[in-house]
Amino acid sequence: MKKTMMILSLLFVGMLLLPAVVLSSRGTTPESSLLLQTVREQRLKDIQNHVSFPQTTGLYHTYSQMTTLLQTLTATYPSIMSMSSIGKTSEGRDLWMVKISDNVSQQEAEPEVLFMGAHHGNEKPGYEVCLYFIQYLVEHYQNESTPEVREIINTTQIYILPMVNPDGVEADTRKNAEPNHGFFGYSPIVTSYGVDLNRNYGYRWFLLFLLPKIYSGTTSFIDSNEAYHGPRPFSENETQAVKQFVDTHNITISITYHTFGQLVLYPWGYTILPPKDKPVFVSIGENITAIDHYTLSQSIGLYPTLGDACDWMYGTHRVLAYTIELGTSFAPTNPATLQEICVTHNLVNLYVCQRSHSLN
Repeated sequence: MKKTMMILSLLFVGMLLLPAVVLSSRGTTPESSLLLQTVREQRLKDIQNHVSFPQTTGLYHTYSQMTTLLQTLTATYPSIMSMSSIGKTSEGRDLWMVKISDNVSQQEAEPEVLFMGAHHGNEKPGYEVCLYFIQYLVEHYQNESTPEVREIINTTQIYILPMVNPDGVEADTRKNAEPNHGFFGYSPIVTSYGVDLNRNYGYRWFLLFLLPKIYSGTTSFIDSNEAYHGPRPFSENETQAVKQFVDTHNITISITYHTFGQLVLYPWGYTILPPKDKPVFVSIGENITAIDHYTLSQSIGLYPTLGDACDWMYGTHRVLAYTIELGTSFAPTNPATLQEICVTHNLVNLYVCQRSHSLN
């Protein structure tokens, strides 16, 4: 009975609180068989050519190792790769945004695609997938055996933010390192540390106060809670930086990597109502799952959430935003498992870049 009442409540809320922007339905452009054929062929090439896997002193890059890797790749491939800081964390770490394009210093009339990892600092495979993709793209741009890489870079503006939460990565914590001053930030003393960045985006953020029984547990206004949503929407340096970036770009499609669950999720997370663009979300999502063999679902099928990055990007900017929950643990310790995740989602990323060209 409680479950039924929750579903009815979510439906009622969704009907009252439809997206703030009016979204016209996108048509579903039929998938090109060439796209999937390219993906399958690329998987065979990866197996045959033993694509280099980024080596570190440990299984996962530290923030410093990541910075050094990105600086080295930028210096080596300056014509197609750039890196810039889009903000700083509370502990002073730069939020490194990578751009890969054939005219990397120019803003072109090409599809813009965004990949992000490590909103949660203890979910490390997400940023490794991003780093692997960066390295793969730049190292294979001139490779005659991978013409699809050159085509993607020449026709797409690819943006990658590997670590949204580098302070959390360094501390191996879900939340960032921001000192909290009570539930609403008014306490004169520090009461706890850290905000869940993927509960801090502004879309439907305030619903927690109206319907706490539905959303509490997966998001919280208690500052010591692991799902603390912050004292206000976009209160954190990291989410402010992402907001500023997305607000000033025309992102077509985005993938945000998390762990775990082997899931491909699309909006909405706050309501059971389907998004206006459900047909195209499903079309793309099914082809992603054809590559990684994950399960496709609307986000609320996992649990109701508020302040989620993908809900905000889609609800505010109509970005076709997906969350991919990688693997079966937060940070697998088997190198072969991590490599399989990276190689497989390298193919997903290539497909997403290709697919961006067929979207209206």
